[in-house]
Amino acid sequence: MTTTSISPPVPGAGAPPSPEAWAAAFAAALPYAAFLERHGTAEQRQRWDGFHARVSLSPEQRGVLSTFVRRMPVLVLAGAWCGDCVNQCPIFDHFAAAAPAIEVRFLDRDALPDIAAHLKVCGGQRVPVAAFFSEDFTPILFYGDRTLSAYRAAAATVQGVSCATGIAPLPADAVAAVVDDWLDQFERVHLILRLSGRLRQQHGD
Repeated sequence: MTTTSISPPVPGAGAPPSPEAWAAAFAAALPYAAFLERHGTAEQRQRWDGFHARVSLSPEQRGVLSTFVRRMPVLVLAGAWCGDCVNQCPIFDHFAAAAPAIEVRFLDRDALPDIAAHLKVCGGQRVPVAAFFSEDFTPILFYGDRTLSAYRAAAATVQGVSCATGIAPLPADAVAAVVDDWLDQFERVHLILRLSGRLRQQHGD
């Protein structure tokens, strides 16, 4: 699948954040449940809970996640109100539950504008965007706002010049495809980390 990769600096965003700045943003972000508790209304949390219940990992997917050994901080720029976040962010919570090496934190889109400015997609502040890092917060990959399967599902609903808002639930067959899309990205980043000469020397493996 294609990868949405963002290469700082983004026009108008200033110098790229240092690893220390990324680490500080990650520390300011919240785990899944705490993010929803702080930023979501009761209705929004119900929508997130509903999609979370629709996501299930196959034994094969759990097998892939069980191989993750490198610490992988993932900072997700999100909005509790966002339909695309509803239809994707709960997937990350399932991944983190299956792979303790994955540490996912959620940052409200408007909480840290200086950080959000470096996570734009196509010049816009779209969400969700997942920022993947090594354990020392060296950036590895920035990916968003929808996966290829999600865009295909959205394109199928286009009427004339209008397009899907992301608020409608994903069709059942699209949910599994989007889970696969995201797992591809998580696995790719883990393999980058696992095979990194710098990290292998550091960990002696």
